[in-house]
Amino acid sequence: MSKQVQEIKLFGKWSFQNIELQDVGLKKCVSIRPIYIPHSMGRHEHHRFHKSDVNIVERLVNNLMMPGKNAGKKTRAINTLKNAFEIIQLRTGRNPIKVLLRAIEKSAPCEDTTRITYGGVAYHMAVDVSPQRRVDLALRLLAEGARKSSFGNSRTIEECLAEELTLAANSDIKSHAVSKRNEIERIAQANR
Repeated sequence: MSKQVQEIKLFGKWSFQNIELQDVGLKKCVSIRPIYIPHSMGRHEHHRFHKSDVNIVERLVNNLMMPGKNAGKKTRAINTLKNAFEIIQLRTGRNPIKVLLRAIEKSAPCEDTTRITYGGVAYHMAVDVSPQRRVDLALRLLAEGARKSSFGNSRTIEECLAEELTLAANSDIKSHAVSKRNEIERIAQANR
């Protein structure tokens, strides 16, 4: 008798199979390891660069609980993400994990500026962004865009997050994350 192995799906609904990053530079920094629930209990925090081993869905959840009153409420952030993924599934008919990965690829800036000081005179200089920082910036911009669009609005954070992810995955300029990426890269181009 052969024992059948059950596939691991996020929230028991969305499969991690056949999901690949198209951006080769980000592959080392994005973990698509199958999980049931995006909660690793912070096992990565004591080691440098081990956040790359944390599933990308959990990293988005961690970015969702950043500001003030939501800080530390991970269960609320997980439920928000789960509902947003349901909305993405209904609107697009695509796997929400694939949509999230496309959104990260499209909203991760490749260039940024840094401040250089020579003899008391400061000026900005264009620099390439490391892959780890690109992923961090993309996740932060996506969460920030969802938060800003739901603030003072009748729409819920789940609807705003779903819309932000789908717009960013389609590289639409109406997405906060994509527009910020374009702005960052434009400033870097000007300071080259």
